[in-house]
Amino acid sequence: MADLKLRRPIYACSCVDCRCCPRGEVAQDHAAINRVVALLDERQRRLFAGLLARSHGHGGIIAVAHITGLSRTTIRRGIAELRQRRAGRARIRRRGGGRQSLEKNSRPW
Repeated sequence: MADLKLRRPIYACSCVDCRCCPRGEVAQDHAAINRVVALLDERQRRLFAGLLARSHGHGGIIAVAHITGLSRTTIRRGIAELRQRRAGRARIRRRGGGRQSLEKNSRPW
């Protein structure tokens, strides 16, 4: 796994199960999910989160949002893309693309 390049930092789940039993089976599952999510690009991450949320059933979007740290809107978009079964690849932002953080964007007044 050392040769795989992370696309984002690995998120540390802060759910009750992970806080109470950090070496428990649920915490290990959440850590494995977050290691996979860190390797995926923007679109793959959205689709993977949507698939997980659908498999969880009712309340799956919120559960996956807590586990992965992704927004509920992103997960909903992933579910919608899975339903549409888009064959083509959507444009994926390059590394560093998107809106700059407030710290970089702020001007000294």
